[in-house]
Amino acid sequence: MVRVKINVVEEDGRVNSTNPQQRSTATQTHLAYPQQRSWSCQNENYRFMRNNKRGRRWSPFLPVTLPMRNNKHNEYYLTVACSFGKAMSSLSRELVFLILQFLDEEKFKESVHRLEQESGFFFNMRYFEEMVTNGDWDEVEKYLSGFTKVDDNRYSMKIFFEIRKQKYLEALDKKDRAKAVEILVKDLKVFSAFNEDLFKEITQLLTLDNFRDNEQLSKYGDTKSARGIMLGELKKLIEANPLFRDKLNFPTLKNSRLRTLINQSLNWQHQLCKNPKPNPDIKTLFVDHSCGQSQPNGAHAPSMVTNPFMGSIPKPAGFPPPGAHGPFQPASAPLPSSLAGWMANPSVPHPSVSSVPIGFSLPNNAALLKRPRTPPTTNPAVDYQTADSEHALKRTRTFGIPDEVNHMPVNMLPVGYMGQSHGQSSYSSNDLPKTVVMTLNQGSVVKSMDFHPIQQILLLVGTSNGDIMIWELSSMEKLAHRNFKIWDINVFTMPLQASLTKDNTALVNRVTWSPDGTLFGVAFSKHIVQIYSYHGDDDLKNHLEIEAHVGSVNDLAFSYPNKQLCIVTCGEDRLIKVWDAVTGAKQHTFEGHEAPVYSVCPHVKETIQFIFSTATDGKIKAWLYDNMGPRVDYDAPGHSSTSMAYSADGTRLFSCGTNKEGDSFIVEWNESEGAVKRTYNGLGKRSVEVVQFDTTKNHFLAAGDEFMVKFWDMDNVTLLTTTDADGGLQASPCIRFNKEGILMAVSTIENGIKILANQDGIRLLRAMESRPFDASRAASASMVKTPSMSMFGAAPNTPAGPSIMDRVTPMPPMVVMNGDNRSPIDVKPRIVDEAMEKSRTWKLTEITEPTQCRSLRLPDNTSSAMRVSRLIYTNSGLSILALAANAVHKLWKWQRSDRNSTGKATANVIPQLWQPTSGILMTNDISDTNPEDAVPCFALSKNDSYVMSASGGKISLFNMMTFKTMTTFMVPPPAATILAFHPQDNNIIAIGMEDSSIHIYNVRVDEIKTKLKGHHKRITGLAFSNVLNVLVSSGADSQLCIWSTNGWEKQTSKQLQIPAERVASPLADTRVQFHQDQTNLLAVHETQIAVFEAPKLESTKQWFPPETSGLITHATYSCDSQSIFVCFEDASVGVLTSSTLRLRCRITSTSYLPTNPNLRVHPLVIAAHPSEPDQFALGLSDGGVCVLEPLEPEGKWGTSPPTLENGGAGPSSTTPAAASTTDQSQR
Repeated sequence: MVRVKINVVEEDGRVNSTNPQQRSTATQTHLAYPQQRSWSCQNENYRFMRNNKRGRRWSPFLPVTLPMRNNKHNEYYLTVACSFGKAMSSLSRELVFLILQFLDEEKFKESVHRLEQESGFFFNMRYFEEMVTNGDWDEVEKYLSGFTKVDDNRYSMKIFFEIRKQKYLEALDKKDRAKAVEILVKDLKVFSAFNEDLFKEITQLLTLDNFRDNEQLSKYGDTKSARGIMLGELKKLIEANPLFRDKLNFPTLKNSRLRTLINQSLNWQHQLCKNPKPNPDIKTLFVDHSCGQSQPNGAHAPSMVTNPFMGSIPKPAGFPPPGAHGPFQPASAPLPSSLAGWMANPSVPHPSVSSVPIGFSLPNNAALLKRPRTPPTTNPAVDYQTADSEHALKRTRTFGIPDEVNHMPVNMLPVGYMGQSHGQSSYSSNDLPKTVVMTLNQGSVVKSMDFHPIQQILLLVGTSNGDIMIWELSSMEKLAHRNFKIWDINVFTMPLQASLTKDNTALVNRVTWSPDGTLFGVAFSKHIVQIYSYHGDDDLKNHLEIEAHVGSVNDLAFSYPNKQLCIVTCGEDRLIKVWDAVTGAKQHTFEGHEAPVYSVCPHVKETIQFIFSTATDGKIKAWLYDNMGPRVDYDAPGHSSTSMAYSADGTRLFSCGTNKEGDSFIVEWNESEGAVKRTYNGLGKRSVEVVQFDTTKNHFLAAGDEFMVKFWDMDNVTLLTTTDADGGLQASPCIRFNKEGILMAVSTIENGIKILANQDGIRLLRAMESRPFDASRAASASMVKTPSMSMFGAAPNTPAGPSIMDRVTPMPPMVVMNGDNRSPIDVKPRIVDEAMEKSRTWKLTEITEPTQCRSLRLPDNTSSAMRVSRLIYTNSGLSILALAANAVHKLWKWQRSDRNSTGKATANVIPQLWQPTSGILMTNDISDTNPEDAVPCFALSKNDSYVMSASGGKISLFNMMTFKTMTTFMVPPPAATILAFHPQDNNIIAIGMEDSSIHIYNVRVDEIKTKLKGHHKRITGLAFSNVLNVLVSSGADSQLCIWSTNGWEKQTSKQLQIPAERVASPLADTRVQFHQDQTNLLAVHETQIAVFEAPKLESTKQWFPPETSGLITHATYSCDSQSIFVCFEDASVGVLTSSTLRLRCRITSTSYLPTNPNLRVHPLVIAAHPSEPDQFALGLSDGGVCVLEPLEPEGKWGTSPPTLENGGAGPSSTTPAAASTTDQSQR
């Protein structure tokens, strides 16, 4: 045994000498050569030095080999370079940071700083500054003690001296000599050992009446300024002190990182369950999760991929590679074997340049694809969820709303949801469109087709000679037709100009509509993509012409990366490119394919936008919008030229293609494993053409093959059925379903298109064919139809008019552009006999009797008959929620039944006034407020799980399933008067206040982000536009203001013009609502209806009600924004055509209210059904709620006024006189 004296060289350069007898015994274990020996420390006490809080330790597990030096006393000195700050392993240190973040997010402020001090890993300079500024000297020193001691080094000594000196001087300044003496003896005396003269000089200050008489302290100001000067010095000392190295900066973490990791663990545990439950519940984190019934813990939250309640929000950036401190060590690895793998590693570069194997990098975005039930054995990378997906974990706190998009607690998810209906509905082959209802003569070979996403009887077609056309199926009329033509050849490159000069023909490879149907794109076989804007009928305008690729442009699609509409193209030059759909600017170019790119399939899971691409060599690649190369590289079955498509709900991925040998494959992919899940049987062998396919109803696949259309059930590989469409189809016909799957277009061998329909499709076409004012349409259609009763053949048992129960779900409208005033029913081809049409006399529809409409007063057995202040349909359309003036909410729910198969709100079936089994009511806090004087308000979350509400008191957050109050916040005054959820983040709400301000409030952290001031009276209306990224506010001052949601700065304002002859009440509400195009803005005031164009608030139309109707009490857009429902003080309801603001229908109170002259009941609020364009509900002054619908044969509230010769529908009134005159004449 050799005893040695050990010099420990610390990080700050100090040398600590140990006492050989007391501190350490070293054992010689190895002699490599005469001047070098290996030593290991045997003394347990030395492992942890005296300042254990700083985490200094000698690792007993790592022997230290260092050269030995011999001095004249024959003592060996072992100089050891210790790396302190290692009290915990790297993982433990990082865990502390995660806990610190969690505590901070949960507002455990004292715990945050206690852990900072005790761990010594992060010095919070902001907190230190706050304590120094406030003079909390004891807390200052206590906090510092977690990082350094007085005698650690000269920087530390100077820090403590400055603090204690300031404390001493402040005591002297307060003439508290006893306190000063105590500080001198207890705190400052320690420095006398280092500088006795300085200590004596400090002591002498006690003898002075004013210590500023000391020359060195003569410039000492007041306490506040002195602390500020000292703080600046302290910050410099701390930054220079080696002991604070790497402790002044908190690592960059995405939000809720600890929750994310826990959720990933739960996901992985759930994958190991033998029988994972589809909708599990987390009851505790104290034990491992299991779906077994005997376990105390249910399953974790459904993944955001399969959970229909989850929407999208931005996801955090990357996880650190675990190779440095985890069980995974860097090693070569193949590409991940799952499609999910590439999305689990979106921040990792292409494997050829990645320094970290892609298979071992943890994800930085949510695992986007469906998870396997058992862990994949070929890829160690785990398909995890990522940050902010904490819906299984977030505990309910006094503040913080579980974000319905990405923070939903599982145990609060509603039981039923419309989005689940697809998987629950039963289908048969009878649901498939197999009946031929018409044949369209195209004139050239059909290459591509696409149904309009909203106007589902409009078919876009591209042909082999470069022509494009739009057909309306109900009339069999060609609405628009364009030949292939270069718009401006001078903008193209010289080689392309030369090529087009020699041969100006091209065939269409692909046509497709944009998601809203206002644009469509055409990909040609020569370099070019053309984008058109479409506004109905033949209103087709050139929008963009792009030289997209060298050679053929093989495919084109629309996508929405970063909330911006883009065009994705691929071509013969082996590239994929992304273009701005507005400007045509190129945004991305993706390189990596080694053969021409055959197709692209953009998609989104959560908020992650990505693109699948396939090449003619059978390679499948996936890309994010980051120019970092492909994320996966797989082979299509048979190395075929393949197209890919998702099911309508985006949860299942399919591909279909044909290889060079003529073998065709249609398969479903297991997205988690990157392998084929099932291969469907029944495709024949091709010679040249590639099989085309489509999906519909989340249940069926269809492919054009062997001169017929073949259908499969998605869950069965066996061919379900086929149809040859009465013969004449191409060998591999082009096929396309419409959005609802009730119509199918199929190309024929004679350059035509056959339209196939199921019963719903037939009813739809009949309804469109028999619309009012369509005599000329029928005449024109008869020119191309066979002489039969209808295009569907004789139907003797068919009723004369379509029943409303027979109609398919109402279609949403086309997005209106440039003042287009057509509703879906109004979009029709040009009228042949205009003289006949103009001769028709239009008449305002008057509903005066109960037999002229369907109305239902909702049952209410409660004793309360307080007026209804607020009213709304749930987003699913299954319920109606009302808020009464007494601060009590009422919820009516419709149930599925034989009379109501959808379970949606209807006037045909009486709903249930719903209450939970607990019997509690959702009642707002009213504090000391008189509910009659309050301004009630509420806002409903997107998935109908929560309602945020106020009635003059605190804002309450209620669970819609249990009616329990989850939290209350924002104690008045001022009281909240209007609420609106931010469209991208449900943790952000805009709150209009009684004092005319608007609070932008983060519910999760219980913090007001900013206050907006621009109104002069209380706020009465708020509306977000997620297209323009603005918030519109309105107030009782009749003013509209536009605020940017990026920086919350005010952009513009507009004052409503109140007519001189109309006297508005001083606190009249002004409500605002965006049209579904998110640009046109409806403003509702008791004196008028006005439409403005945001963001400049340019007034486009105004409508003033006739004086006989009284004041407007409320108004709202219909769900398709084609109508405006307006209720009045005289209890009547008006229906305006929104594009023209012309009254087309008037509903009097006698049609829906019992006659009682002693009761003056009228509607105070009106709400539109979210999916039925002609259904609305009224909240009445007597506390009742009525639902109104038109009768079945008509199905609409009147018809729009005729179009005048000047092209308009008549001027909307701009003066009260004009309004009264116009409307009086209509009556």
